[in-house]
Amino acid sequence: MNVKDQQHGLSGEMRRMKMLEWLQEEGSARVRTLSDAFGVSEVTVRQDLEKLEQEGHVVREHGGAFLKSVSQQVAALALHHLVNMDAKRRIGAAAAALVPDGETIILDSGSTVTEVAKNLEHREGLTVITNAINIALMLGGKPSFEIHLSGGLFKPPTLSVSGESAAQHFAGLFAQKLFLATGAVSIEAGLTFPSLSDMPVKRAMIESAKEVILVADSSKIGRRSFSSLGGIDLINIFVTDSGINDEDRKGFEAAGIEVMVV
Repeated sequence: MNVKDQQHGLSGEMRRMKMLEWLQEEGSARVRTLSDAFGVSEVTVRQDLEKLEQEGHVVREHGGAFLKSVSQQVAALALHHLVNMDAKRRIGAAAAALVPDGETIILDSGSTVTEVAKNLEHREGLTVITNAINIALMLGGKPSFEIHLSGGLFKPPTLSVSGESAAQHFAGLFAQKLFLATGAVSIEAGLTFPSLSDMPVKRAMIESAKEVILVADSSKIGRRSFSSLGGIDLINIFVTDSGINDEDRKGFEAAGIEVMVV
């Protein structure tokens, strides 16, 4: 059974939590899309969105809802997922140290990969391929850098683009390293994400990279989110913080993954 199938039959509270995670990833969603994804009626989805609106998380509109903080966040070019930032900064610095001058790399979107990008500003001659608008703006002023930004559907919470058109940008491209983000990671469930739109572009990034480096803080380990990208065998290196427990670390290493703890 895949992760998406397991969303059917969730309790109301758990389903609303998963819907909120979806909205926090995508910025907005249609009632019909959520109904299909969670296997419940559109009436039930509207009731869930009404509850989330009452709790102050979302604003309902005809046929769907959007995250309440989206407008201010985009205007400020601010990312939504800004928790565990001390760990993410350490992870970003350690991951960026793996990049020598002159490499071609792919940078995924999100707050942890953004910390990787911040630590690349003193490199020379990098070619950076990314779907993250904030990262392109951050590194685009470096005269020695060549920045390739994919097109696609704009996702406000991650300041990125996604979907099939973003995935097509990576066809025929090759990079030494991909720095990949995830919603959750576990030895059993693999790499999982809060929604569906990023799946095509993440698969395309992986296919274009010689080496896949997962950057994720330890709060994401042992959890599973909505949609599965694939198993942990997709990863070559996992950069995380000291919150990882010994059992999980040994499990990743047994799968042939180099674990870097910072």
